[in-house]
Amino acid sequence: MRIGLLTEGGYPYVSGDARLWCDRLVRGLEQHEFDIYALSRSEQQEDEGWIQLPPQVSRVRTAPLWTAEDDGVGHGRRARRRFAEAYGELAAAVCAVGEPGGPGEPGASRGAGAVGAAVGPAAGEDVGGDVGVAVGGILGGVLGGVVGPEADRFGNALYALAELARDEGGLVGALRSETAVRALERACRARGALREARAARVPDLLDVAAHLERALRPLSLDWYEDDGLGSVDLCHAAAGGAAALPGLLARHLAGVPLLVTEYGVQLRAHYLASGGEPAPVRALLAAFHGRLAAEVYRQAACITPGNTHARRWQERCGADRAKLRTVYPGMEASRFAEVGESAGCGDPDTLVWVGRIEPAKDLISLLHAFAEIRRQAPKTRLRIVGAAAGAEGAAYLGHCRALAAQLFPDEAECAHAVGDNPVSFEEIGGPEVPDLAEAYAAGAVVVLSSVVEGFPISLVEAMFCGRATVSTDVGAVVEVIGGTGLVVPPRNPRALAEACVTLLRDPERRARLGAAARARALELFTVEQNVAAFHGIYLEIVSHSPVRRVFVDGTGEPLPFGVPAEAHVPGRWTEVSLLAGGRPRWAAGAPGAPGAPGAPVRGTTPVRATPLPAVPSASPVPAVPAVSAVPSGPQEPVVAGEGAR
Repeated sequence: MRIGLLTEGGYPYVSGDARLWCDRLVRGLEQHEFDIYALSRSEQQEDEGWIQLPPQVSRVRTAPLWTAEDDGVGHGRRARRRFAEAYGELAAAVCAVGEPGGPGEPGASRGAGAVGAAVGPAAGEDVGGDVGVAVGGILGGVLGGVVGPEADRFGNALYALAELARDEGGLVGALRSETAVRALERACRARGALREARAARVPDLLDVAAHLERALRPLSLDWYEDDGLGSVDLCHAAAGGAAALPGLLARHLAGVPLLVTEYGVQLRAHYLASGGEPAPVRALLAAFHGRLAAEVYRQAACITPGNTHARRWQERCGADRAKLRTVYPGMEASRFAEVGESAGCGDPDTLVWVGRIEPAKDLISLLHAFAEIRRQAPKTRLRIVGAAAGAEGAAYLGHCRALAAQLFPDEAECAHAVGDNPVSFEEIGGPEVPDLAEAYAAGAVVVLSSVVEGFPISLVEAMFCGRATVSTDVGAVVEVIGGTGLVVPPRNPRALAEACVTLLRDPERRARLGAAARARALELFTVEQNVAAFHGIYLEIVSHSPVRRVFVDGTGEPLPFGVPAEAHVPGRWTEVSLLAGGRPRWAAGAPGAPGAPGAPVRGTTPVRATPLPAVPSASPVPAVPAVSAVPSGPQEPVVAGEGAR
């Protein structure tokens, strides 16, 4: 089949999000053809170029999100009126609180605070006071109408803008116009608008309008014609938000089914990044991205969160549980095989921390915990391996170095000897740690001290290496380790120190936990299981979608099995027409009985070998349970080994 892979700030560029995962997926599914549609985030990312692409990638189309020149399209009076109406409806849907009596209204069975608490802190976040208030107050209002009239209003307005952009050749200038700002202002002043939106001033409205113009740039792209996204069998968005928007439009304009994968929920990322914005701007942007996420989840044929933590966010934002399939990220296990299979457990007196150095990793608490560890186990050393993330990370690294020098002065055996600090800061590629495997092999226990975490990649790498771990209870940590390591509360140096000392003093327990961790990682987090899961999901989505193109061989003759047989069944399969196991209801019954195999089926016509006309895009694509190699329910994964929480 032909897959349209949609990315934002990642594949096929050399640097960016989800680059390795997308590359492994494309290379693992060599029997399929891939078209890459990539949105870039910066000029630097474009200048760095692409990675080497496999032969199954037949096309790459890119567009920048970081800049856009005015398209110069001169809209006539009718087009300007269409834009004003559609953008006004979009702004009104963004600013609306929701239906009276819904979850976002006072007096509802679950008020705004409850909804915000469920999406924010209950999901394992530590986002700080201001952003926490935003999550509690804003989402309560936004999610009130997420499955009601406001959801339809937002979606209809979005698709009206998309159709206008297709008819007029773009909307960049219109989205930057005074008409857009005035529409936002009217929506903020309207009755029933969000309380924070009513306080918006002109600078706030200009900021919001500029952000919406950037977020809606995919509307003006020429990706949706018949030889573009309109010709693929399936759109696979590698993230939500901007990456999923082209797939949403392809579904509306051409009926292409949409699959959305989120290993890091975009809505959560916007909350974490909006802490410094004024309250009205933060409220309006949160409302817009909440509505967009809800529309993406509503129209997607299938949604694949990378863990239960992301799944909770998606459910709270309106995702139907029947569409959710948990598929863990696939990681390359072979690079850690030598360390994981070796009998040794590293230096028994060394703790290792590996990751990207930034404030969210809370190395300050780790250093204070290590001070307590040294009092109980004086021979212990701490190796911090990683590079600073940007200017903020560099400043944080300098602060950590200063604190380490203050807490642990250079120790020397006598006045004429050179001292040695028990804490070292190193980077991958240096003489001591030439690669990641060597970093994990250097110690007996791997530590994670984060206060905010999505899917903890460093923990999975440590598990592949057969290392016992001590982690803070954030994000998907508990789900990943599944009882094969020790877990403590975040920002609690005393608890972190006690857990580390416990493992340092018990080598048999370390070995037992490390072996269980490696077995769990090999079962759940390898590239092979990830590729197999998506291969099955691709087939299921396409098999229950209308036939949109005929597959032919080299001579132009139709391939007999180019399209799954289920796609030729007249009509659409709905939830009520399916029996347990995904069989259509007409397939039930005794042989020869009405509705049984081989008997006449009322209300249908004989199976045809010619393609059916595409079903209108308004028809929902039913979600049929996918065959996956990983657990798909909301429950926690099966625990392997022992652990403490």
